[in-house]
Amino acid sequence: MYDLIYEILFSYFATIFFAYIFNAPKKSIFITGLIGTIGWLVYIYFFNIHQAIVLGSFVGALVVGLLSEFFARQFKMPVTIFLTSGIIPLVPGTGLYYTMFELVQNNYAAAVSKGVETIFIAGSIAVAIAISSSLFKKKKKNIAAKSLWR
Repeated sequence: MYDLIYEILFSYFATIFFAYIFNAPKKSIFITGLIGTIGWLVYIYFFNIHQAIVLGSFVGALVVGLLSEFFARQFKMPVTIFLTSGIIPLVPGTGLYYTMFELVQNNYAAAVSKGVETIFIAGSIAVAIAISSSLFKKKKKNIAAKSLWR
């Protein structure tokens, strides 16, 4: 139980500190911390219950992206204010570290395994952000396409 509380606190503070470093507006920092923490909790759920790191990263990043899009519209701010800091807890830094560590130790099989997993995690985060961004885009009327179907 204490581990979960520590993870919640660390993900929240990591998110708000990065928001502060990125010069986010003061009124957005609290919400940004909540977005990062919620994304981390979704990731932890999928990791602990389903043992799926890549799926957890994807769903966590999707939640962060959707919440960032929502709060950007609520506060009338750019999405990147919420998204760049909110995604920080999900970035696979330990995967990159262990990939390099195994390379330095000349354990190439483990390095390739960890590296491929890290690439999949990073790719799933990128795809989730793209999906969340495209879900919130306004549909523009395309006059040429409409006249083609009439």
